Amino acid sequence: MLIAIIRTLLLYVFVIFAVRIMGKRQISDLQPTELVITLIISDIAAIPMQNTSQPLISGILPVLILIGCEIVASMIMMKNSKFRKMICGSPVMVIHEGKILQDAMKKLRMSTEDLCIQLRQENVFSLEDVQYCIVETNGKISVLQKPEKRTPSAEDMGIYIPDTGIDAVVVNDGEFVDNSMKLCGFTKEKINNILKENNISLKDVFIMTGNKTGEYNIIRIDKQ
Repeated sequence: MLIAIIRTLLLYVFVIFAVRIMGKRQISDLQPTELVITLIISDIAAIPMQNTSQPLISGILPVLILIGCEIVASMIMMKNSKFRKMICGSPVMVIHEGKILQDAMKKLRMSTEDLCIQLRQENVFSLEDVQYCIVETNGKISVLQKPEKRTPSAEDMGIYIPDTGIDAVVVNDGEFVDNSMKLCGFTKEKINNILKENNISLKDVFIMTGNKTGEYNIIRIDKQ
């Protein structure tokens, strides 16, 4: 039993490492090749977990080969658009100048219900509001609403909005977040001074956010 647990933990760590090598994407953002590789890796890794008589290398080696294939394929796709098109396909326009392209939807085997669901997920609740709609290679849609339906920007309205940068989490559950601190120009010394001014201890901070203008927000840990 102990051997099975150790093998499972080792493979768990290895699969996480393998997926990290292939890049940061959510399942819904995966290209066909990436999705296939991910599914195969999970199946291969499960075999030595279930069968303790099988050597670990029999699960690790195929995964390494698949990772290599994915890296090579992604590099070729970066250099060769024809290869990328062959593997991933091309974006397909399903609404053009407000008109639904029925032939394109039949080609994609996409129903009007599917289209409306995805439009609603983009906060578009009426087909009449859409000027262009494109189905991307990962299955998601990109939508451009008609000019009169688009939200006006500050530039359109002649309003100046100061650049405050990113509101980043600089303290999380009583610990400094170094990467976020770099994004907004905060330092540990600056944070400690702010906490001192507000009579708050670092260990009592649940979340603290800040931006490059020096603005901040502190949420204390609830003590029950």
